[in-house]
Amino acid sequence: MSERKQTKIDKVQALLRRPSGASLEALCKATGWRPHSVRATISGLRKKGVTIKRRASNKPDGSTTYHLTAGTGEAS
Repeated sequence: MSERKQTKIDKVQALLRRPSGASLEALCKATGWRPHSVRATISGLRKKGVTIKRRASNKPDGSTTYHLTAGTGEAS
């Protein structure tokens, strides 16, 4: 059986699993999506039971990072 090709949603989840999480900008760059599409994907993952936390940054630009909470399930 061949291995499944990595989807853009898989890329989003991998970035969110990093200890530092991922900024909206990084998620857009990795997927080629616009910000509203990334936010919709995050919302869809939440609806499937994946726990994602949003953290406001202390940086002057006010960027936000998103993190997959440890122990949450994978979206199928």
